[in-house]
Amino acid sequence: MRRILFVPVWLMVLAAAAPVNVVRADKGGGTKVRRHVISSRVSARAAALAEEATTLYEEIELQDIGLSKKAFEYALRGYHYMMDHHLLGKANIISICDLSQSSRNKRLYVLDLDQKTVLVNTYVAHGRNSGMEYARSFSNNPSSHKTSLGFYVTQDTYFGANGLSLKIKGIERGFNDRACGRNIVVHGSEYVGPDFMQMNGISGRSYGCPAIPADETEAVIDLIKEGTCLFIYHPTKRYISRSKILND
Repeated sequence: MRRILFVPVWLMVLAAAAPVNVVRADKGGGTKVRRHVISSRVSARAAALAEEATTLYEEIELQDIGLSKKAFEYALRGYHYMMDHHLLGKANIISICDLSQSSRNKRLYVLDLDQKTVLVNTYVAHGRNSGMEYARSFSNNPSSHKTSLGFYVTQDTYFGANGLSLKIKGIERGFNDRACGRNIVVHGSEYVGPDFMQMNGISGRSYGCPAIPADETEAVIDLIKEGTCLFIYHPTKRYISRSKILND
């Protein structure tokens, strides 16, 4: 019986983009040719990623629950980077904090990419010095009480002043690599959620931690602990333009 070989779509895209018969245009060892090949491959990879993001965004129906398409596309880009660099222990789970939204919204999304489902959609706090209803300012500095943007790898749990908490490691130098030293963790709090907002008119804010509703702490942490991708997003130009992961 003749065996049929299935080739991933993204490999087909890269193959199609690569020049077949390239003629050397310079006398210096083909530098221009190599740059052309690399540029073609990068463009093909970006196109394949954008197509994958669009397909998943529509299949999971993320627009219906308010997640920004751009936030998801950036998150998926970073997720693939982390997978390629063997940084993740769990490959199917990705969490996105979409801080382009009001803190009154359910702006934390925990997704299962294998099952193409939303596991959790709930509230999440930003740092008290990052803004009031909307987060607008971010920092990696100790004692800033601001949120740090970028990609994190979740680690192990512990019980501290806020009860069950989850350590997270920032992997972007200059943006969130001081998270561990700042004790930035995922934890539950009574100041996050509709009850607090109803009584106070505004969602509570943290010292920089992505705090979640107290009654959902155990369930959320159990899903995302031990090596999953966490992305804290905001469309601030400094981060988007300088993140090595997003511009890899």
